[in-house]
Amino acid sequence: MSQADDALAKKRFFALNLMRLMGAAFVAIGFILIGGGFTFAGQPADRWIGAAIVLVGAFDFAVMPLLLARRWRSPKDL
Repeated sequence: MSQADDALAKKRFFALNLMRLMGAAFVAIGFILIGGGFTFAGQPADRWIGAAIVLVGAFDFAVMPLLLARRWRSPKDL
């Protein structure tokens, strides 16, 4: 493995972990918004906005790293 490949792997590892961290932060913010910890647009709308943020955060946490890892996977030699 060359130094360029090693640097690329480190960048991709950082991107995958940052995606997971941001997904977890979105889920936490969404639950705080649903629970009424702070107001954004008023209570009926805050619950819907919070639910949407939770869903986006769950997708970012669980699915996006898998999609990126599959896209970045090294081609298999035949």
